[in-house]
Amino acid sequence: MSSRSANLSTRGLWPLAAAILALAAGPFAGAPAAAGQDAAAAPAVDFQRQVRPILADNCFQCHGPDESTRQVRLRLDTEEGAFGERPNGHPVVKGDAESSLVFQRIAHADERLRMPPAHTNKTLNDEQIDVLRRWIDEGASWDQHWAFEPIVRPEAPAVADADWARNPIDRFVLARLEAQGLAPAPDADRGTLARRAALDLTGLPPDPALLHAFLNDPSEDAYERYVDRLLATERWGEHRARYWLDAARYGDTHGIHIDNYREMYPYRDWVIRAFNRNKP
Repeated sequence: MSSRSANLSTRGLWPLAAAILALAAGPFAGAPAAAGQDAAAAPAVDFQRQVRPILADNCFQCHGPDESTRQVRLRLDTEEGAFGERPNGHPVVKGDAESSLVFQRIAHADERLRMPPAHTNKTLNDEQIDVLRRWIDEGASWDQHWAFEPIVRPEAPAVADADWARNPIDRFVLARLEAQGLAPAPDADRGTLARRAALDLTGLPPDPALLHAFLNDPSEDAYERYVDRLLATERWGEHRARYWLDAARYGDTHGIHIDNYREMYPYRDWVIRAFNRNKP
């Protein structure tokens, strides 16, 4: 049985999460390839991930949706406002940062004319200014938030070592590794896979009975079945509920100085059951 199967488990969340982490980790996800292999050119600037956060943190207070605080009737939170014509030009000129009024002001040599103003205590560093410059010079794409984008299945990228990839996710992982001049790490053995899956899904080492069944299962889908068994345990819901309850600031007791008991456990148990029953 291969450590990477062509078919994902119906509830195989861990393999998918592992692939996403591998994509994010990039250079840390594989073993070094042959020396001398050049890294790929820097990718295009991503508006939602790189540009919009800069604008939101530094510009929207005075050039955002709030009319009561908006200055010079300029909005930079909308596409129409950013690219619309103004008496002295366009805030953003696609493909030309130097002609863009916004960039001229944020990169202005005179501190009195530079944006954001000094009294706002907001200052763009050189890296942020460079991101905005590259974004404009690359065409100033204005992508809507990912939540409003249609769900489409992306085409798997071409890779040099096509024989290594055994499913579409492998191709995405390998494409990123190759772009960074890295080669995939060797396949993990069954014991390592079992431990990783158990710790990720339940927060605990593998259950001896489940581990024994997995190690002695000769079928091609042994790993997927092992993951399904982990997802079917009560420990799965308990582990996932921890993050939800932490976000809600849950506590069995009042805490602080008087650590007395309170009847909050029904909510805790409900959250655990919700995960174990796969409620939406």
